[in-house]
Formats: sequence, structure tokens, C-alpha cells
Amino acid sequence: MPPLHAVSPAAAAAPPRALSSAARVPQRSGCVPERPTILSSSTNFMSLRARPIAVLRHATIEEIEAEKSVIEDQARERMEKAIETVQNNFNTVRTGRANPAMLDRIEVEYYGTPVNLKSIAQINTPDATSLLIQPYDKSSLKLIEKTIVAANLGVTPSNDGEVIRVTVPPLTSDRRKGVVVVVEIPVVDGEVRVM
Repeated sequence: MPPLHAVSPAAAAAPPRALSSAARVPQRSGCVPERPTILSSSTNFMSLRARPIAVLRHATIEEIEAEKSVIEDQARERMEKAIETVQNNFNTVRTGRANPAMLDRIEVEYYGTPVNLKSIAQINTPDATSLLIQPYDKSSLKLIEKTIVAANLGVTPSNDGEVIRVTVPPLTSDRRKGVVVVVEIPVVDGEVRVM
């Protein structure tokens, strides 16, 4: 910047006028000023000095790395939650094999309150094609059976007075095609969440 020169009294009394573009305050590249400032006279220069000047600074490498790691951690956490949700959705899909997770979403109306089936009964898999549901309270057998039928899982429970046996039928070709359609929905949803 060229050095400032003394201003004559006549020039100081004259109304301020804009100078050429060479007299503008130089801006550093990469910085955005509050507003452009033009030096026009000593009066204008004095008002410029009285006003606080905004200091712009660039982020340090450490600050950039810290921000980057925070963003990566948040993205990793969201992606892990999305993958966990997709895996849980896959567990509830009925395939040809018995899986206690098939009954995870079933809620039984137990004494007027919706309760998860796992909290009121023990669920076992004695073999690959059947589930054994043993309620802690024997009076809830009929209620659990009705709820499983109403859930429309494609399985038929049988109540023998002590436990409920659920036999998972083998998949037919039509059911396999239906499973593909059902599985595509959580897959697409998971892809969107991960992105």
C-alpha cells in the first residue's frame, strides 16, 4: 500500500469523493470482508480508523482435522445404526428356517397393556422348522396364540395347554418371490440412510 500523504486544508474541506480503484483497501484472497471500503479523503480515513476492523483468520490444520474427525464419527454412527436397523428388519422376515427374531415385533395385549412377546414368554427353537413359546403365565396362552395368528406371519400356532408350537412351513416358489419383494424395501431404505 502506498504511504499516506498530508492533505491540504482545501482538500480536507471538500466533500469526499471516490478515488480510483488503486486506492481501495486491498483484500487478502480467500477472505470475505464485511463490506468493501473505499478511501476517499482524510476524513473518511479517520472514520475508518475509529471503526473496529474485522480480523479474518483461516482455520489451522488442527482445527480442520478436528472438524473432519467429528464429521466422520457422526457419519460412522449414523451408518452403523442404519446397518443395525436393516439387520433387524432382515431377522423378522420369514424364511424356511425358524428364527425367534420372527416374533420380535409381536406385541400382546396383556392385562390391557401392549407388551412385547419376549417379555412375557420364553421363545426357543427345538429344531430348524419350529418355535416353542413357553409363557411365564399359563393364562396368557390363548391370548398369545390369537396375537400370532393376527400378526399374519404365514405360520400357524398350536396350543397344547402348556406351550405354543409354531411350525414354519418351507418356502414355496411364490413365497420366495414375495420374500424378495419384502426384503427389497429395507435394503433400499438402508442404502438411503447410509448415503
